[in-house]
Amino acid sequence: MIPEETKELLLHNRANEACTDCVCKTDLQNRNSLIVSQAVNRGIFTANLSPATKRISMMLGEEDEPQTPQLFTELDELILDNKKQLQWKETARWIKFEEKIEERAERWSKPHVTTLPLHSLFELRTCIERGTLLFDLEANNFKEILEIIVNNEIPTGNQKSVLKEKVMHVLLRTHKHHIKTSRMQTMLDLLRGASYANKSASLNSNTTADFTNEISDKPLQEQLKNKFKKQIPEGAEAANVLVGEVNFLEKPFVAFVRLKQAMVLGALTEVPLPTRFLFILLGPKTKTTAYHHIGRAVATLLTDELFHIVAFKAKLREDLLAGIDEFLDEVTVLPPGKWDPTLRIAPPKILPSPHKRKSMYSLGSKVHMYKGNHIQHEERYGSNLHVAEDLKRTGKLFGGLVNDIKRKAPWFASDFYDALNLQCLSAVLFIYLASVTNAITFGGILGDATDNMQGVLESFLGTAIAGTIFCLFAGQPLTVLGSTGPVLVFERLLYNISSDYQLDYLEFRLWIGIWTAFFCLVLVATDASYLIQYFTRFTEEGFCTLISFIFIHDAFQKMFNLAKNYPINSDFNIDHVTLEHCLCLPSETKNVSSLFNETTETHFKLNTATYNTTPNIESVNWPALTKQDCLKHGGQLVGKTCDYIPDITLISFILFFGTFVCSMSLKNFKTSRYFPFSVRKLISDFSIILSILIFCGVDILIGVDTPKLIVPSELKPTNPHRGWFVYPFGGNEWWMCLIAIAPALLVTILIFMDQQITALILNRKEHKLKKGAGFHLDLFWIAIIMILTSFMGLPWYVSTTVISLAHIDSLKMETAKSAPGVEPTFMGVREQRVTGLLVFILIGVSLCLAPILKYIPLPVLFGIFLYMGMSALSSVQFMDRLKLLLTPAKHQPDLIYLRHVPLRRVHLFTLLQILCLVLLWVLKSTVAAIIFPVMLLALVWVRKAMECIFSKHDLSWLDDTMPEKENKVLEDKKAEKAASNNECEDSEYLYLQKGCDINISVN
Repeated sequence: MIPEETKELLLHNRANEACTDCVCKTDLQNRNSLIVSQAVNRGIFTANLSPATKRISMMLGEEDEPQTPQLFTELDELILDNKKQLQWKETARWIKFEEKIEERAERWSKPHVTTLPLHSLFELRTCIERGTLLFDLEANNFKEILEIIVNNEIPTGNQKSVLKEKVMHVLLRTHKHHIKTSRMQTMLDLLRGASYANKSASLNSNTTADFTNEISDKPLQEQLKNKFKKQIPEGAEAANVLVGEVNFLEKPFVAFVRLKQAMVLGALTEVPLPTRFLFILLGPKTKTTAYHHIGRAVATLLTDELFHIVAFKAKLREDLLAGIDEFLDEVTVLPPGKWDPTLRIAPPKILPSPHKRKSMYSLGSKVHMYKGNHIQHEERYGSNLHVAEDLKRTGKLFGGLVNDIKRKAPWFASDFYDALNLQCLSAVLFIYLASVTNAITFGGILGDATDNMQGVLESFLGTAIAGTIFCLFAGQPLTVLGSTGPVLVFERLLYNISSDYQLDYLEFRLWIGIWTAFFCLVLVATDASYLIQYFTRFTEEGFCTLISFIFIHDAFQKMFNLAKNYPINSDFNIDHVTLEHCLCLPSETKNVSSLFNETTETHFKLNTATYNTTPNIESVNWPALTKQDCLKHGGQLVGKTCDYIPDITLISFILFFGTFVCSMSLKNFKTSRYFPFSVRKLISDFSIILSILIFCGVDILIGVDTPKLIVPSELKPTNPHRGWFVYPFGGNEWWMCLIAIAPALLVTILIFMDQQITALILNRKEHKLKKGAGFHLDLFWIAIIMILTSFMGLPWYVSTTVISLAHIDSLKMETAKSAPGVEPTFMGVREQRVTGLLVFILIGVSLCLAPILKYIPLPVLFGIFLYMGMSALSSVQFMDRLKLLLTPAKHQPDLIYLRHVPLRRVHLFTLLQILCLVLLWVLKSTVAAIIFPVMLLALVWVRKAMECIFSKHDLSWLDDTMPEKENKVLEDKKAEKAASNNECEDSEYLYLQKGCDINISVN
């Protein structure tokens, strides 16, 4: 902050210099006395608000505040061209940040934060105070605007009438813009420049065809084709700043114009946008660059959110002066000699919210300044228990279900035509391969656990049927159904119990499924989903982290099993290469490679019939046989090298980690510096597909026989002793249908927790979903699907947290246009039903795609598993707090909860969460897994018990379900009610710390 006394002192010391060097050749004492009187009214010795602050408060407090459009500001300076003719040359432009023309490089600079000499702002204030101001001017073209301005200068005595024609002549000179051309045009320009090597290269010039050197009344073709227009927000208007030196003026010619209706002023602007503001400064020649800096000061003010509104609503000269004074109140001074002015400050990734500054001047919420009132942070505990519209308890039977149907029905048609975007195609291919991998992985594990009563084929068929029904009729179609780790744990336990007590597994499972579906329907009828609002971030993160760890664990476990099946010969010595051998001998010896027998038994499917047809052993040339023929004829493989299959494990791990790293890199390619944004976005959207294709190609080029994806090609049960329909009676005693109630209660808890926690995570406010959730409707269809899959003997399905989060991540939308230096804004998720529907239809027809899918290596798909697990973890706050345990205090990021909770309390909260995760993992992996569903529910009670350890204030910050950025916005709103930024250190710190850290040093 700059005290007014300091401003006055600086202004007083530079008064004479300002008068002689540039724009100030009038007596400054009247203005000085006015500023002094204003400084007294707003200094530290009085509590009264300054007149400028009161004026800004009145302007911003008007209820009929119009929507002010974004401004594109262009600075043009008067120069002499090679022919010694005057012309206007564009030197800088602004949308949010400044871009300068680098003449030597013939290009635009990178966007950067504008830095100004403090004196230029004082001189600009004098220009506004003494110049011509025209508000809501009506005119038809640029020439008419200039005539009105010049005619207003003559009666006031600011300019002589004899100079009118000279001023008009200068202001109507042509404008030279630097328009980025295509690569082909650049090559032509280089070839053209080679033939005129004695002439210096010049920027692209907007001259007229007849070389009259006067500005065109219409935009030129290169302006209409300017690609920079794509980066300007829709509805933006232009502000043109013209500054220059001429030798026929004795005192400055200054004008600030605001047009009543914005209009395109011919070839005035680089991009043919309607002009709203016009600032003109012509003056006598000086030895300094004062005009250039004043022009930059005007442009900087017009890009400021607060002055922007003031300029649109100003009716008097005093309004603009008040806007400049308030801008000066908020500028930050960097002392000379402590930084390098030639360095450019990069734009911050997160800009401070303009609402805070605006509200400080709102009369309705203005708090009396300098009373020493600090921000009183109200208790935020319970804010996460706010009852959303989706979870309101109706008190009626199936009331919540009816409300979900009413809420989702109007969006049903849009759920189909909203999918007409190329991004959806990428999401379909990605989620399809992820779901196929999930179906094969969990199907194979389930087959091993249930003696193939449920295998890969049942997993494919069940996934296709359940997913298609759910995507068509569910409340949240972005949810992806699939087999999950907790359900798989229960299936394994259920089969073991059935085997131990000699029960019919599928029939007993049918009754458990029927009772579970019944209990789920009871929960739907009683609006029990209302209870999930008590699932805080602690419960959500615990469940999401557990599922993510399961994905990561399964990916590595599969790779380690592959390494066990295809071991590396670590004892290999190249000097003993002549001793290494693998011979095919008759079956007399017993030194057979057990490993190769295991692998070839699967690959070649040998049977006893083959051995019965073996020809006479004596007629067989055993050493000349291949491995397959050797085993086919009943021979045996002897030798150390028979136990090893070269290169498969090594190449598999290369494919595994390569797919993971490539997927992560291509997903983040959107923020790289290479290629245009449209190309980067396309690569980012198809990152998973490109990674899979790249490493499938690598696998083919290397030619190593890595394990491939095997998809069933026939529609028949994996176990030949079962059919496609499970009868409810006949295999077990009739009373087993009642015994099934007990395990059904556990499954109900598991399904309810798994489904609703995933739905709660997907419907977080940070995802900006607009079509609403459907917690009751989703659970209803889960119950119906469970009845169907139980009768067909198919796996049970519930929302898969990791794949569902990946589905949402693949459909995120960002602003297509963003100003240079400004990060694209997250707009929400493309909500529709088509991607999920196509995914499950493709899974259903995968039986026909087996000849194509067999070329996909399994390590590549395991790498996608690892990517999904790591991606899901990256969105969990728990991981940020986990990193804090290893980060020194001075290197810790500026997280919102670290401002309000002591670090030791944050670490204690994290350690308790780690303990709960370890207990859940141990229970899942032991014989006590039968109570795993109950322990998931116990997380809610653990969170309740933590209120005895932590204060409500600490829990409100550590266990808030609202996203991080939204918490900062809420805190800003509270800071708006504070007395003053100077008096409230917490408020000031909060506001300043949002930007990125800027390190400026002198080399």
